[in-house]
Amino acid sequence: MQKMTIRDINIKDKRVIIRLDFNVPLDANLHITDERRITSSLPVIQYALSQGASKVILMSHLGRPKGTGFEKELSLLPVAKRLEELLKEKILFLNDCVGPQVKEEIAKSSQRLVLLENLRFHKAEEKNDPAFAKELASLADIYVNDAFGTAHRAHASTAGITAYLPAVSGFLIEKELQYLGHAINNPVRPLVIILGGAKVSDKIELIQNLIPKANSIIIGGGMAYTFLKAKGINIGNSKLEKDKIDTALSLMDQAKKAGVDIVLTKDFVITQSFTSDDCKISDTIPDGWESLDIGPKTIQSYDAVLSKAKTVVWNGPLGVFERDAYANGTRAVAQYLASLKDVTVIIGGGDSAAAVAKFGLEDKMTHISTGGGASLEFLEGKELPGIAALNDKK
Repeated sequence: MQKMTIRDINIKDKRVIIRLDFNVPLDANLHITDERRITSSLPVIQYALSQGASKVILMSHLGRPKGTGFEKELSLLPVAKRLEELLKEKILFLNDCVGPQVKEEIAKSSQRLVLLENLRFHKAEEKNDPAFAKELASLADIYVNDAFGTAHRAHASTAGITAYLPAVSGFLIEKELQYLGHAINNPVRPLVIILGGAKVSDKIELIQNLIPKANSIIIGGGMAYTFLKAKGINIGNSKLEKDKIDTALSLMDQAKKAGVDIVLTKDFVITQSFTSDDCKISDTIPDGWESLDIGPKTIQSYDAVLSKAKTVVWNGPLGVFERDAYANGTRAVAQYLASLKDVTVIIGGGDSAAAVAKFGLEDKMTHISTGGGASLEFLEGKELPGIAALNDKK
């Protein structure tokens, strides 16, 4: 069932409250170091203003507050200042998100744009407390959720509030559902999945959900070594989840029966110390050595599979990409994906998105998900509470 969007509802002269994801990184001086989450929220804010909403009230969390009240280093004040610059419009920034004073200040202010203080300064937000949700709802006539990154959380501002207001999606969530949903449920084939990251245990449900849907699954990153060990290949001191060896064997067996090609690492960038950048390329991983990246033969084999793809979904880096000595595999695959023509390439948020950004290739990808955990759960086939709670299209 498709969800209603902000386009499907009349917001003229209405008070609109929008849940956004302003969970941006701040440095020691409380300066924003990556503002992508702010800039990606601008279209829905500008649309609400352009459609004549009487008030546009913005709310978000930032970081992991204790839930016991105000914490200066996690205040949304830096976000308010940057939003004013980007929107070229004054914002009423409030020092709380609920309570009589908040209502009073919104009512008496001539400013149409309002930003509430960090929702998670209240424990009631993450507990999905009905009274807290009702307080938030009382500020507006219509609720819009455009925070895909928190859509997998049943919090007061993502799920609870929908019991009290008409609830629709913004443009970001609409786009996420369009791209991720289409890629998994109705892809242009061949569909190739690239899975990386550290742990098999983090991706079991994902692999199980994707085996019936994919044509090929490329497995790299730290999780690949458990699969290699399951096949009897020596992995030295590389990352291993011993208790998941049988799981890896079972997943490979399921894939074989489904006619899905599982593509594993063929050569490695190895080192004798995780903290060292002294490394070499090798076809094997001797005892006392560990692999922190994929080698050139592996890159070539991945590219051969990707050259046939029409849809690619990538979740998880293929090496310790944060360090230049072990970034080549992730960079090379990202560059190859960026070069493909007439191929839908979807990056599943989190570290994959960070890697693509590090290599300056964001503009070359079809879609980069704004939610790490949310996109992972969506790809696992789970229902996201923040999406399920929105009104269905009639």
